[in-house]
This record gives sequence, C-alpha cells and structure tokens, in this order.
Amino acid sequence: MDGDRGVAAQNAVMVAVLRSAPGGVQDWLEMPDTFARDAVTRYGGRAYAEDREAWVCGFDAPDTAFGFASDIASHVLEQMPNGPAPAIGLHDVKPATGRDFGSVDEAASIARRLANFAHGGGIVASGTALAAMAGALSRIMRPVGTLTPRVGARPVEVFRADEPNRLDGGGEILCFGAYELDTQLFELRHEGSRVPVEPMTFDLLALLARNAYRTVSRHEVFTALWGERIVSDAALSSQVKAARRAVGDHGAAQHTIATVHARGFRFVREVTCRGAAAPPAHFRSGPERLARGRPVVAVLPFADLGQSEDRDFFADCLSEDIITSLAKTRWLAVIARNPAFSFRDADLGFTEIGEQLGARYLVTGSVRRADCHVRIAVQLADAQSGHCLWSERLTRELADIFALEEKVSSLISGRLATELGVAEQRRAQAQSGEDVGAWERYQLGSAEFYRFTDDGNRRCQALLREAIAQDPDFAAAHSRLAYAIILEMVYFDGGLDQSRFDEALRVARHAVALDDQDANSYFVLGRVHLARCEYDRAIAALEHGLELNPCLALTHCGLGESFACEDRIDEAIRHFDAAVELSPHDPFRWAFYAYRSLAHLFATDFAAAAHWARRATEVPNAHYWARAHLVAALGHLGDKEQARRERAELLHARPDFSRAFVEERLFYVKKREQRDLYLAGLARAGIQ
Repeated sequence: MDGDRGVAAQNAVMVAVLRSAPGGVQDWLEMPDTFARDAVTRYGGRAYAEDREAWVCGFDAPDTAFGFASDIASHVLEQMPNGPAPAIGLHDVKPATGRDFGSVDEAASIARRLANFAHGGGIVASGTALAAMAGALSRIMRPVGTLTPRVGARPVEVFRADEPNRLDGGGEILCFGAYELDTQLFELRHEGSRVPVEPMTFDLLALLARNAYRTVSRHEVFTALWGERIVSDAALSSQVKAARRAVGDHGAAQHTIATVHARGFRFVREVTCRGAAAPPAHFRSGPERLARGRPVVAVLPFADLGQSEDRDFFADCLSEDIITSLAKTRWLAVIARNPAFSFRDADLGFTEIGEQLGARYLVTGSVRRADCHVRIAVQLADAQSGHCLWSERLTRELADIFALEEKVSSLISGRLATELGVAEQRRAQAQSGEDVGAWERYQLGSAEFYRFTDDGNRRCQALLREAIAQDPDFAAAHSRLAYAIILEMVYFDGGLDQSRFDEALRVARHAVALDDQDANSYFVLGRVHLARCEYDRAIAALEHGLELNPCLALTHCGLGESFACEDRIDEAIRHFDAAVELSPHDPFRWAFYAYRSLAHLFATDFAAAAHWARRATEVPNAHYWARAHLVAALGHLGDKEQARRERAELLHARPDFSRAFVEERLFYVKKREQRDLYLAGLARAGIQ
C-alpha cells in the first residue's frame, strides 16, 4: 500500500473510510465478486490504507466519492441483508472553503472518526465534504454533532444520511407539510395534485430539502444548478423566487425557504423522507427528463482531420469560440469547455454523452486544411435519438487565423441558435398536456408567433401570458409578448391603441429588468421604441443588444430598419446582410428581405427593392406586406403586367388593402417623403 500512498496524497480531494461491524472489513470486502475493489477502479479512486478496522480510498472528485460510497452500501446490504453493514465516512482533503485541514494522513484520520457516527452502518460526511458534494447527493443529510480533529483546530460539522438501508440510488419522496417532492417522477405535488415547476426550480427545491436543518451556501447552489457556467446573482434570485412561489412561500414570509444573510439559504420546514412508489407507465428515465424545460447544449471538441504540427489547436480554439458565442444566447444553457472537452475521443454514443453531461443537444464538427484554405463541417444532433437536426459546411481562406475564428464561430453560433429555437418549438408541440410548463408554453407561443397570421398572433399572446403566469420571472416570455402586442397593431387587425403601446413598453422594460444581459430583450425594446416613433431610443436599444450578442440576427434586422427610416441606407444594408448571413433559415427571414426591400425603395433603387421583395414573398410564412413592397416597387418600375399579377395576389390575401390602409399602418416611418414615395408606387400599380 505504501506505493499508492504518494499518488493518493497528490491527487485525492476526498477520502472515504469503509468500516464494518464486528467481524472486520474483510467480511464484506472479500466477497467473491470483489465488488468493492472493482468499484474503486470504476470510480477512478486509489487505495490509500487498509487494516483490519478500515479501508481508506482517495478520489479525484466529490461526486465520484459519494457515488462509490452509495454503491458500496447498497451492494453490501443487498448481498448480505443479515450481515454487518459498512459504515462510511467522507471528508475532503482540500475543502472548497480554502481552509487547510492538514495532510492527507490527517484527512484520512478524520474520515475514520466520522465513520463512528454511522451507528449501525450508513454514510456520514463532514460539513465541508457535504458542501463540495452539492448536487451529487441522493439522500437527506442531517446534522449529528461535531468532532475536533486536533487541539486548537476548528471543529468539523458531522452530517449523517437518512435511511441507511435505502442507499440504492433510487427515487424518494421528500415530504413537508402538504407538499411532496418526488425525485423519481421529478414532480412537486400539493395535496396530491401536481404543481408545474421548471426542472431547475425542482433541482433547487430538492437540494435545499435534502439539506434541511443546515444553511446551503450560495456557492453550493450555483455549483449544483449551473456547474461551471458563470451566471449572475439575478439568475439565482429568480430561481429562489420560483422555488418559494412553487411551495406557497414568498420573500416576506420565508416560512419554507429562509435567506441567511450573506451566507445562503435554509429549508426551515420539517422534512421527512419515504421511498418512492413503483414507477407508473409514464415514468421518466434520465434521458426523458432531458426533454423537459429549457435546453442544454454541449459543444464537443471539433476533430482536426489534417496532419499539421499544431494538430487540434485550431479545432479546439474554434470549438471554444463557438461555446463563448453560443453562451450569449440567454435562453440556452451551454456546457462549459472543460466538461465538454473531457469527451474527446470518448468511445461513447451521443445518448451516453448527453446523459453524462445533462445535455439535450450536442454540437460536433471537424476541420480540414489544404494550402491556404480551411473547410469546417458542423452538425447539431439530438442527444437522445442521435438524429442530426442540422448541418453546415463552410470553406474559407486561411489568412488571419484569429479573424477567421471570430467570423466562423459567430456564423455557426448564430445559425445554431436559430436551429435550436426551431427544434425546441417542434419538441414543445410534441409534448403531452401534463408536460407543458412555462418553457413549453413559450415555445408553443413562439411557433404561433412565426405563423404571422391574425389568429396566430392572438394564440401567441394567450400562450405567453400563460407562461408568464407559471413563471413571472421568465424574461424571454415578457419580451416576446411585448413584440406580439406591437405586431398586432402594425401587421394585424389590432387597432392603434395608445394603452396597448404603453403596455408593450411596460412589458418590454420589465423583460430587461428581469435579465439585463439578454440581447433579445433589447431587440424587442428597440422595436417597441420604433413603433412609438422614439427613433433615437430604438437605435440605442438595438445597438446595446448587438454589444451583448453580435450574433443575434434579429437585432441586425431591427437596426437595419431603424437606419433605413433615418436614410442611413448603406448602414441599413450592411445589417440586413449580416442578419441573412447569421441566420439564412430564420423563421423571420421574410422580414429580413422585406425590410431590405423597403430600404432600397426609400433610396429609389426600385429594381433592388423589387428583387428583395420578391425573395420575401417566396418564404412560406411571409406576411402580405412583403407583396405590398413588391407591388410598390413594380409600380415605380412601370412594369404594368407584373404589377397587375402581384396586385391581384395582394388583394387576395388582404381584400381591403388600400393606400388609406397603408397611410394608417406605416405610421412609424419617420419621414413623410418616404411614405409618399411608397404610396406613389402603389398608386402607379393600381392600388386605390
């Protein structure tokens, strides 16, 4: 064992002590299948010390240490139900708090002493180990006292797992008052009725309930919910609010979830635990749970298919840049670089990788170089099914490598965000009624939004209001609702109502207040300001949105239209080009073309206006305004035959379309001469 001690001392961050009842550790350690020794290897551990009384192992990560301990306890109780149960103590060598508890030898000694608290067998952990294992625990841990490692040392808090005879990794039901938190079905129930909660809110409730009677630090919550991803304090506050609301609590009362100032949170209700019932027919497995709530995507390291000396360097940098760009899409959770890159060359299928990373979608790709050119292939896959949802191939000159990385990563992340949004809408449409939470209602509302019809807009607003009722802190739902209200008055049959303009502004501002790092919220705020004829404010909001996320095609489009209204045509065209390049298959792409057509028309380039308007009409979900732009451009070109055909199509789509109608609906166009030019083209095309 001495040869292994040095290795363990260098690498182990957690020490687990296994100790049996009278008869010694060998009673169960030497079972025929050598399960325990195999488990150490399987979990990446190292034997540290062994004697008649105990066996000490070191592990590189807290979650693997707890997983090993749980497996050992479960296996021994299954194989020897009437025999001695192992008592297991866990203590970290280098706590996350930064306090030094001494050498590995001392940590092992503390772990041995912790095992003494596991009366009759079970798992016991120190407070610092418990903090390090946040999110990896499957049992309630209750305080049972303290121990002092040495004279003058800080006492170590001791926590013991409930129900030592049920450490089988299965589900449990955490009960408090009239509520039940079912960790097998991932359901919160109140008096037997299901309470809709987002997956992250459920995870927060489970974390706090399992750690009742102690303060869970803010760091533990951040680690358990977001892992390595950097998120704002506002995101944490939003989840705590949602968790309180789900169990009938609020910030003033704090009768269930209490805030411990400058420390964290405590679950102050009495919690009892009972085993979960047998899974019903609709039981959700791990992969099925990934289909609920907001999506998680992992960008795996791209493969370098070349033979260059700096093999993998460019591919890794490109993958990392895509992660960075994609993470600016706030509705999307992106797995950090290190956990994603740990699957380089892994002999695992997409399903296994998705389960281990907790990702619904996987992005993979490759890089090939030849002379002065580089070809990049990228695919988006559904982690559960393994189906390829989207693919793209880009060929570029390999000149300035940093400029190339920035350009290509921006293009890929922009297009990925669009495709992921479409995939989420389809997924929401396939969900059964009981699975429809705030996120799914938001996606269903988005699908209705992109129909660009009167009825679709009304259904969109209704679904978004339902999503907001379920999750009042859902910024994206607020911003999309604000935009739908505006489009109802610009594109559809909603009358021009100042109170509705005021409501849209109020909702858009609330979205920004909920998440001031969300570029989409600033895009919508800019569009609301334009509709209110607040032109400078519109441009300021849109430009700030691009600072937050330069890859959001919608913001480029919105800024392009605002610049067109200012007669800044060249700038407008550049942004329309960027929108199309970033999201060539965007469900809003008809508007990219139509607004560009309008810019060309304002610049009296009627041939270009007709070209882009015609492209807009070819998009299946195009609104009739795209054809109106085409009719106006053809009128100025004097093409009477084409104007006649397109006028007939326009009046078929909107029988009451007239110049008076246009005068009313183009109220937001800043310059009178721009509207007059548009109306003159319609008149020449025969529109009354």
